[in-house]
Amino acid sequence: MSHIKCAEFCRVACRSAAGKLCAMKVVILFLLIWLAAAVPDAFARTPGEVEVGQVLRETPMQGLSGPSRLLSDFRGKPLIINVWASWCGPCQEEMGSLEKLSRRYGGRQFNVIGVSTDDYVDRAELFLKKTNTTFSNFIDQKLFLEHMLGAERLPLTLLVDAQGRVLAKFTGAKEWDGPEMVAVIAKAFRVKAVRLGCAVGPLNAAP
Repeated sequence: MSHIKCAEFCRVACRSAAGKLCAMKVVILFLLIWLAAAVPDAFARTPGEVEVGQVLRETPMQGLSGPSRLLSDFRGKPLIINVWASWCGPCQEEMGSLEKLSRRYGGRQFNVIGVSTDDYVDRAELFLKKTNTTFSNFIDQKLFLEHMLGAERLPLTLLVDAQGRVLAKFTGAKEWDGPEMVAVIAKAFRVKAVRLGCAVGPLNAAP
């Protein structure tokens, strides 16, 4: 074979190899994109999670800022459950607004409780002390509540009706005593909201 024919053969072979390599890269890239889209859905749910529209299962809750209770003790009135951890910055950020919400409306039209996912009680207690939190809080060292409530990300807040049915779930810090979230709560629980910051009054039951 002449040098010219040999060089031409090598160029063709290289083009062919480069084409195959390029095709392989395209296939790999496509698979990576597909996996990136599929993985969040596959792993978004925690084991045994109760989804929106379903009823929470009965479970004992270990008291953190008060006595231990059964979750069913809070049936009969709408309930806001906030799941947090002492190491979670956004949890600390929103705790003050939950405290204000609880002081203004809690116990009348609905109750507010917190669930810590901390491993150590002393760290959770210190968190409550630093944030001046007074509403009932519990600790979930065995992760049963964390899994059932779906706390894959923190903070997580659930709106639950009087029969224990999950109406909504919210992740990330929110201004719970602000007009926007008060309106969301009022709509979910079917009560009338009085805008905070104006003439403040109780949330009255809707006719």
